[in-house]
Amino acid sequence: MKKIFIAMLAIGSLLTIGCTKSENSGVLNQADFQSEFIGKKTDLYCLTNSNGAEVWVTNFGARIVAVMVPDRDGNLQDAVIGFSNIKDYTTLASDFGSSVGRYANRINQGQITLNGVTYQLPQNNFGHCLHGGCTLEPEPMGWQNLVYDVKSVDKKSITLVMNSPDGEAGFPGNVVATVTYTLTDDNAIDIVWKATTDKKTVVNLTNHSYFNLNGDHSIPVTNHILTLNADNFTPCDSTYMTTGEIITVKGTPMDFTSPKAIGKDINKYEYEQLKNGNGYDHNWVLNTKGDDTKCAAKLYSPITGIYVEVYTNEPGIQFYSGNFLDGTGTDKQGNKMEQRTGCCLETQKYPDTPNKSHLPGWPDATLEPGQEYYSHCIYKFGVE
Repeated sequence: MKKIFIAMLAIGSLLTIGCTKSENSGVLNQADFQSEFIGKKTDLYCLTNSNGAEVWVTNFGARIVAVMVPDRDGNLQDAVIGFSNIKDYTTLASDFGSSVGRYANRINQGQITLNGVTYQLPQNNFGHCLHGGCTLEPEPMGWQNLVYDVKSVDKKSITLVMNSPDGEAGFPGNVVATVTYTLTDDNAIDIVWKATTDKKTVVNLTNHSYFNLNGDHSIPVTNHILTLNADNFTPCDSTYMTTGEIITVKGTPMDFTSPKAIGKDINKYEYEQLKNGNGYDHNWVLNTKGDDTKCAAKLYSPITGIYVEVYTNEPGIQFYSGNFLDGTGTDKQGNKMEQRTGCCLETQKYPDTPNKSHLPGWPDATLEPGQEYYSHCIYKFGVE
């Protein structure tokens, strides 16, 4: 196994850690991420821990580019799919590894009403606003397609800042948000989002990493074993919009309360929710109820023995089975990213919470001046 060499470059008061090559993830060169996008410089940063695990992050979209963790034989494997250079990230529309904002997931018809004022947001997905209106054309929109400022970085942690002006993508309020990625010595990626605003608004931030724990990313994740600590989920209609209901998973293909292969039920399109989602693309209502010491989800590959556990203070988690990956672009291993070669576990408020918070069991996604938004997610890796 080739060692990953780490070059450290001082830039002002910041410590920029560059990564070169790894046979596991393909080729990652810091130079391939050093560019400029809409007048702001992009770069690549590498976090390491005492076990030799690594997390590579770019400030374009505050994206996790690679996660190097040991398999059951002690060999480092890349746990996420994504591109090997900034050009592909800035020209091929994707959410790979991104920190999504201002509002992750969907808002019905792209409209929110706050203090009696209705705000029109982009309608970029079946008439709804998805991931803050994410697009690269005609102009970049959604935080995943913008360049964050790097506030601080050291060997184990990086904090990135997004200054979002009032009216950006139609959202009210000047919002200042940070995301901090910390790689712990127990091979966990600890993610903390914080945000403030000067006008009432809505905020819902998440990480959109596409996990593939097989080592070889050409192998679909349908062989992964998934457990979700959730007895209920929020069904959606044929436009992927939540209906407002909260219903049981019991007796349905949505039941992951016990470990189950993702591929076991995924093509049972006679079940309306799988047909509506083109597979799994739904929000599960977590039993953890905001307790981030309890495991919310676990994903496991029988090939490598690698698992990732998810912990969060959020009430919901979106499990997306990579249904719309269509082979566009080449990943770090030289593979086309085909359908279901990656899956996401996105901690969140429920989709369309701004329009459904009055319903029983639904959370609140509003942020007022003087308040601080706080969201916590841990992706903890291990082997068995």
